Amino acid sequence: MSATVNEQKFTFQPLEKKFFVYEKQGTRELFTKWGMQWMQLKTFYYNQHMKTYQKDDFVKDFFTDPQVNAHVQVVSYGHQCPLGLADQITKTTAEPIPATILSMEFFDRLTTAGIVRQSGSIVKCYDEMYGDIIISDEMRKMLLLDESDNYEMYSEQDRSEFLFRIFKHICLGGRVCQYEDDLPPYLDTTKLLYKDLVSVVKDTKTNELSISSAVFKVQAWVGDHLAFPSTSEHEQTFCYLIVDPIKRHVTLWNHFWDH
Repeated sequence: MSATVNEQKFTFQPLEKKFFVYEKQGTRELFTKWGMQWMQLKTFYYNQHMKTYQKDDFVKDFFTDPQVNAHVQVVSYGHQCPLGLADQITKTTAEPIPATILSMEFFDRLTTAGIVRQSGSIVKCYDEMYGDIIISDEMRKMLLLDESDNYEMYSEQDRSEFLFRIFKHICLGGRVCQYEDDLPPYLDTTKLLYKDLVSVVKDTKTNELSISSAVFKVQAWVGDHLAFPSTSEHEQTFCYLIVDPIKRHVTLWNHFWDH
């Protein structure tokens, strides 16, 4: 269902928001080490509540908004510049992504399965290629290869979860990536980023916690050509919009493999 002609267009204003993942000492250096120095986090305030059926209009309005186009960056020849496609975007897509996991115990099975030793070190394997990504340990094998002995330790539902996606993106990094030998830097960074991106609320009657944010994996097109997050698709080229319906904030998180 699309918005009616009487419904107001969504508009967006940039916000100065501190991201705790960047406040922790050494994290920026880790993103550079992992080849994710062009990773982008931007938060905007939007003007009206979004109903579930409006997600497609919301994303289309986001990518055609002048403020978004002025503040969201793209990378070209090693330099960042404004998106600048407000008048050219013809189509957007928004895939809902589940975000229900509340505990980092979700990753304990990495140790119980023997992918990670009790010391925290990641078990190595012979190098092999997955497209242009080098697999040099059992963890990346589990993340990428469905024929891996450990692939099924996380179900397809588990793998669709936003927390798993964050962990996977961080572990795989960018084109020029210096991998970690130990798990803790990946887990610590995943936890910080997840806390930055999703909002948690408590039910006043049951005291149970739940995630109130809506997460969408998005793309924007100019004519028949993919334009954002890049002109070509890759496992590590992605863009998510995370919507906080209570504060009416939307945060963009994206990364380009190409650069």
